[in-house]
Amino acid sequence: MTTRAKAKTGVVVFIGAGPGDPGLLTLRAADLLSVADAVAVPEPLRTAILPLCREGVELLDVHGCDGAVAGKALATSAKTGKVVVRVLPGDPTVMCEFAEEADTVAKAKVPFELVPGVSAAFAVPAYAGVPVTDKRHRAVHVVDVSEHAEEPDWASLAGPRRTLVLLNCADVLGKVAAALVEHGWKGDTPVAVTAAGTTTSQHTVVSTLDTVERDSAPLDGPTTAVVGDVVKLRERLSWWESKPLFGWKVLVPRTKDQAGALSERLVGFGAVPVEVPTIAVEPPRTPQAVDRAIRGLVQGRYAWVALTSVNAVKAIREKIEELGLDARALAGVKVACVGEQTAAAMIAWGIRPDLVPSGEQSSEGLVADWPEYDATYDALDRVLLPRADIATETLAAGLLERGWQIDDVTAYRTVRAAPPPAETREAIKAGGFDAVVFTSSSTVRNLVGIAGKPHSSSIIAVIGPQTAKAAEELGLRVDVTASSPSTAALVEALAAFGRERRDAGDLLPPGKANKAKIVARNKRK
Repeated sequence: MTTRAKAKTGVVVFIGAGPGDPGLLTLRAADLLSVADAVAVPEPLRTAILPLCREGVELLDVHGCDGAVAGKALATSAKTGKVVVRVLPGDPTVMCEFAEEADTVAKAKVPFELVPGVSAAFAVPAYAGVPVTDKRHRAVHVVDVSEHAEEPDWASLAGPRRTLVLLNCADVLGKVAAALVEHGWKGDTPVAVTAAGTTTSQHTVVSTLDTVERDSAPLDGPTTAVVGDVVKLRERLSWWESKPLFGWKVLVPRTKDQAGALSERLVGFGAVPVEVPTIAVEPPRTPQAVDRAIRGLVQGRYAWVALTSVNAVKAIREKIEELGLDARALAGVKVACVGEQTAAAMIAWGIRPDLVPSGEQSSEGLVADWPEYDATYDALDRVLLPRADIATETLAAGLLERGWQIDDVTAYRTVRAAPPPAETREAIKAGGFDAVVFTSSSTVRNLVGIAGKPHSSSIIAVIGPQTAKAAEELGLRVDVTASSPSTAALVEALAAFGRERRDAGDLLPPGKANKAKIVARNKRK
């Protein structure tokens, strides 16, 4: 007698995505997204969530479905043995569809899990600098005041030392404020209204119940309001909107692969990065030379390999892996890196560099620390230098002077990327960006070539003297130069510049500040 194996049943996992900042997603949620076979994600969250999923993940569309229909779709998918992740905004148990969807999944006898998220009811006030409790105010009431919600019992919410958190209040603030005053709240009770909470587009208006409808009118998008005396703490505790680059729209002209890390650093200081690829990295037109060099490298022909960029690391790694080998192929070869970022790329591959400049992170700095060739101690005298087709000769010339033999090969080419969309080009030329960060001379030349010169109101930040020189040659005013040639130092320098402006009383980003001055001047006329 044969027994038939029972089909494996999958699982449905409900996770909370938080209120907007992707960094608030829990570690457990991120882990589950990485192994999901299918995901159901609301459209506004897809940009943040889908990069965390594995390639080829199935996308379930339950948009606009009621809880029972959505739950049935999730259960049906899980019954085929899949790990199905349902992503909900904020915390799934607070003003979300979780209860009805999970009930339907349970009735279908499909196992499910719940990963709580950070609720907008508490995260948005926290990002606005408004703690919902303090020593004097211990009671917090969270109320959904959207138009489709049931009318709250306003009388039961009245009373001293209470805090109200109002969700989905964009279109009903005036009505809600009037109801609160009618039921005992004072008209001068402070109110903080926050739009786009926890994102770099966040904006908070502080008002009172008497004036909040008028004062909050300019806010767009989903809003959260806090009513109560705790709002007075915002003046001292506002931390997110006080970041040195908060609200700055910053253009990041880099290769597609390299823009991400720089953008993350900018977001950490409150900026809104916009990535525009200006350079594309391509293989050399004739790869035979680099192929021979890599074979020589793994066969022990070279004493050193000198790497001058992350792209060079990527190029040799790909070539070595094409041979079916890994980092162990470089055993016995000394590795030199031009700076910390290149060194980090090697460390990520499992190789700790033998030489990184102790001073200036550049070809000059690397040459300064490079030992002279000594036939007594050095069994080999040859150095492999895999680099871009447009690289300078500084490193090669310096090593030759120190007695080393150089195999200088083109490992990759840098070519100009396609022009960005017309609206981006117009924004660049018309002052739509508060700052532009340049990480190399080629990004300066290529951006100007494909999109035109940034407007004079845009702050220009560069990674070093050579990049500054290229910018000035093209008629750009350089405002910020990094203390060392790294993206971390570049962003730190721009943040320090922004902090100085803020300390001087200029609270608006550069472009917005200039526009405000123009408006004021026109009014005086």
